[in-house]
Amino acid sequence: MNERITPYDTKMTKTIANLEGELGTIRAGRANPHVLDRITVDYYGTQSPIQQVANITVPEARIIQIQPWEASLVKTIIKAIQTSDLGINPSTDGKVIRLVFPELTEERRKDLAKDVKKKGEAAKVAIRNIRRDANDAFKKLEKSDESVSEDTVKELQDDIQKLTDKYIEKIDKTIEEKTKEIMTV
Repeated sequence: MNERITPYDTKMTKTIANLEGELGTIRAGRANPHVLDRITVDYYGTQSPIQQVANITVPEARIIQIQPWEASLVKTIIKAIQTSDLGINPSTDGKVIRLVFPELTEERRKDLAKDVKKKGEAAKVAIRNIRRDANDAFKKLEKSDESVSEDTVKELQDDIQKLTDKYIEKIDKTIEEKTKEIMTV
């Protein structure tokens, strides 16, 4: 790959990683521990992700079990989950916290599928913006650097288009997989 294309490839890779991270927080019918990724708790004065202060397991398809390393954290973690946008009320026996995910209704599944599509479209726009920035940079390069020919710029633009197509296809595949996961009862 041309070294002039590499920074744009890196940006596009980050866009895909960001999309996958966002989609990981959307809960489908199954319990996914990644829904807890954005929730932090106060641990000795520091905001820490739940994963760093507790053991998280999925003993059944619709249950996430959180076992804090210190019993004093149980109340703090429950409070953090209740104030988050998760919409699930945790239950506890004093040592272990359980999150029971209800079955999604058909209507809720369709809403989530729409949300996935929106996030996918936003990622595609980001990829296209990176392509536009690259093409602008290549045109400026042609004007400022006399050793860069019009053919070289055309070649760079073709390369960035191929890269864009590859990442758009990857986004489509990711959206399709997540939608299928959500719509599966």
